[in-house]
Amino acid sequence: MAASLWMCRLRPRGLKGPLKSIDNLCFKSQSTTAEGNPFYVLQEERLEQAERSVLINCPPKTNEKKFLKHLSSHGEINTCFFYESFGTYAVVEFSKKESIASLQEGTIIPSIQHEATVPFKSRLVSLKLNNPGDLSSVPSSIQCLRQSAIPINELVQRLSGADTIDQQLYKLTETYQLTEDNVRLRFLVCSLLKDIAAAYFPECTVKLFGSSVNGFGKLGCDLDMFLDLDGISGRNSQKTAGPFTLEYQMKRVSSERAATQKILSVIGECIDQFGPGCVGVQKILNARCPLVRFAHQPSGFQCDLTANNRIAIKSSELLYLYGSLDARVRALVFTVRCWARAHAITSSIPGAWITNFSLTMMVIFFLQKRDPPIIPTLDQLKGLAGPTDKQLIEGHDCTFVSNINRINTTENTETLEQLLKEFFEFYGNFSFSKMSINIRKGKEQSKPDVSPLHIQNPFEQPLNVSKNVNQTQLERFVSLARDSAWILQQDGMSHPLGAGAQPWGLAALLLPSASQTGGKGKKRRKREPASERIKSLLESLKNNKPNSANGNGKRNH
Repeated sequence: MAASLWMCRLRPRGLKGPLKSIDNLCFKSQSTTAEGNPFYVLQEERLEQAERSVLINCPPKTNEKKFLKHLSSHGEINTCFFYESFGTYAVVEFSKKESIASLQEGTIIPSIQHEATVPFKSRLVSLKLNNPGDLSSVPSSIQCLRQSAIPINELVQRLSGADTIDQQLYKLTETYQLTEDNVRLRFLVCSLLKDIAAAYFPECTVKLFGSSVNGFGKLGCDLDMFLDLDGISGRNSQKTAGPFTLEYQMKRVSSERAATQKILSVIGECIDQFGPGCVGVQKILNARCPLVRFAHQPSGFQCDLTANNRIAIKSSELLYLYGSLDARVRALVFTVRCWARAHAITSSIPGAWITNFSLTMMVIFFLQKRDPPIIPTLDQLKGLAGPTDKQLIEGHDCTFVSNINRINTTENTETLEQLLKEFFEFYGNFSFSKMSINIRKGKEQSKPDVSPLHIQNPFEQPLNVSKNVNQTQLERFVSLARDSAWILQQDGMSHPLGAGAQPWGLAALLLPSASQTGGKGKKRRKREPASERIKSLLESLKNNKPNSANGNGKRNH
């Protein structure tokens, strides 16, 4: 489990210096520019920003004004924020990369008695107070902001105070989505890992994929990284003019997979032996996609590192594109994922549960099926692709348009309340026994195998992304979908009644089942239908209805 993460945004008082406003953090690459694909332009900007950043472990009573003044001697500071994870840390971004070199020149290697240190220099450093007594009486002015996801009961309370179900879905998304500071920290950890890999492959890059960059990341989600060696110069080069050509002598292995396993094995060993703050390193090299898994204690992230996984990057780009087309896409995905986690349909532990990626595919497919469709199919996106969008990866066609301006805006005006109800109705009555889900075509197809749930991989089409799901877990999902559709149809569920004392709408759907609320040591009761779980709630709402709400779903003030 990732450590609890807290952020502390600096609010310097009376500092006259080069610290820029921390409000000017957002990049302007969200729309397509002349430079290229907005997804990759944004990633490149983030990675370049991370290269100019340093992670500093600070004493608890660090004086922020003196701290920033000291660091500004190395160059202009763009942004700085503090957070807590196994200690207090500061992320400092300089305006120029040369400032990092200046800072490292003045950083010493610790002298430790009775122990030895591995002299690996990184951008993870510790701040030591030369005169601790001078700062003992200085009060801390750092404001700590929580960056881990809030508990479900606190979320239910927040949602119960909204005026409409649409507001509830947007509030949930705003509450759970990654913050600007959290994204910055993710790219910095990625950059620190690249420094380790570059000891063997100086021209390599380490990129983020998955929830950290696809627009659907929840606070506390894992950090998925990809070691990219394709950019190393000299590949696919033409022979030089003249009588001779020089080639690097290199080790040869039996297959691309064997090369990936060897590379990850060595990098994993370096992370384990030399990576500051990296603990619990596991080399899972025989998986379908070999990876190195570890916890990065200074950031609190659980990390997975893979290699030769470019299709996963394309999947992240596709989800980023879908989430950018219509605000309802992200709101519905965040809501369905939260609902599934509240009822243990998904889990952080690998097993037979439905995954977040499968749920996202199901939401996208549902939105493609609306009349009119809210988002296009993958084949339609392929048809809009330009020459630079064409891409074939390992024999798989991964082509789709990157310019969002080439995609027509939907004419669908359904509210999120309507879509949430219809989503549960749609999958509560879907023919899972016979049909598969295919976002490339946007229509059901006959199942090619006997898997309980079949969702076609959008790029590696022969693969089923939900192959792990068993019949029991699918039946639980269908049952909960039907229950949730029934709940939302009841009187008193579509608008708040009273002063928000009772959960309603989406908040009512997130109430835990009876099997999840029992105390320790008690025998686990069989899960009741949702209709029984909230019967008393509905009765209470009906009794309060005449005196506490008007007919348009808004509160009486």
